Amino acid sequence: MRIAYVSVDPGIPVFGTKGASVHVQEVVRVLRAAGHEVEVFATRTGKDVPADLADLPVHHVPVGKASDPAERERAQAAASDEITALVTAHAPDAVYERYSLFSTVLARVADATGAKGVLEVNAPLVEEQARHRDLVDADAAWAALKDQVAVAAATICVSDPVRDWVLAHTEGGNVHTVANGVSTTRIIPAAEADGEPVVTFVGTLKAWHGVDVLVNAAARATTGWRLRIIGDGPQRDALEVQAAALGVAVDFRGAVAPEQMPAQLAGSAIGVAPYPAMESEADQYFSPLKIYEYLAAGLPVVASRVGQVPGIVRDGETGLLVEPSDPAALASALDALASDPQRRAELGRAARADAEEQHSWTRVVARTFELAGLGAA
Repeated sequence: MRIAYVSVDPGIPVFGTKGASVHVQEVVRVLRAAGHEVEVFATRTGKDVPADLADLPVHHVPVGKASDPAERERAQAAASDEITALVTAHAPDAVYERYSLFSTVLARVADATGAKGVLEVNAPLVEEQARHRDLVDADAAWAALKDQVAVAAATICVSDPVRDWVLAHTEGGNVHTVANGVSTTRIIPAAEADGEPVVTFVGTLKAWHGVDVLVNAAARATTGWRLRIIGDGPQRDALEVQAAALGVAVDFRGAVAPEQMPAQLAGSAIGVAPYPAMESEADQYFSPLKIYEYLAAGLPVVASRVGQVPGIVRDGETGLLVEPSDPAALASALDALASDPQRRAELGRAARADAEEQHSWTRVVARTFELAGLGAA
């Protein structure tokens, strides 16, 4: 099958270090491994090209830079038009589009060619844009979402809150929840490092990841463990200042390319996801890639009891759940596992089994294709 993978979001490089880039690459890998002919059409490519995707055809349609929000929105819509023309000329059998503001590529290509389409929705982007950035033409953003969902053979949402959001703002679509996944061949268990257990966090250093709570927890620890942070972001400087003020030694490793993640996780004893409390439960809409990666690495997970997390981490079986924004509770859970290597090993084995049996990207893409009526992935 000839498949066009489309991403019109200028904030997501195909070959980048953020979780969204990992998502793009893993879906493409599964499709190619299944024997499909995949070409990518995107507004941003990135430079961290993994060796196994070096031959992937990528059509780059950049979004013009503009300081004015309205002009930026028009530029993104123009990029959608250009990609639509390219994909239509390519005449794919199927279109797999990662939802982005103002794009109607899937809808228009499906209408023009009869190709079936999958729309993957990862976040309530219209409200995110209005709340955290600038949204000028909200009517156009909502209209684009409605058009895409109406035409897609299946709209796949990464969590129930995202599905609820789509259903509340569209009509007549085939909308489902299929959570994110992990590569269980790329990420595999590795031996713990010698010395004190290593507690590892992976992710962009932004406020909604709660890394400041994690640093506070490290300062409260009563059992020896070391803290490793893989990722970068706007909170990096503040976190370094916080750690120094609290006398906490942190191994900040910065952003890494996805193919380097197995080596970066190696030696870890525990994976941690300290999500903070949010104003509304609806704000906890994410399907966290980091937790799936911890599971695949055979790490017991200590995570906040928020959003979709309790459906991923089985409390007391594959990890421990704690209340959000509570450094004392987080420290206590991490201390408990750091001081008990046998329990870590038991939880880690169960975590790996869950990753293999329930959360592989192969299963995620297969379920997506089934829901879209596209046959075997």
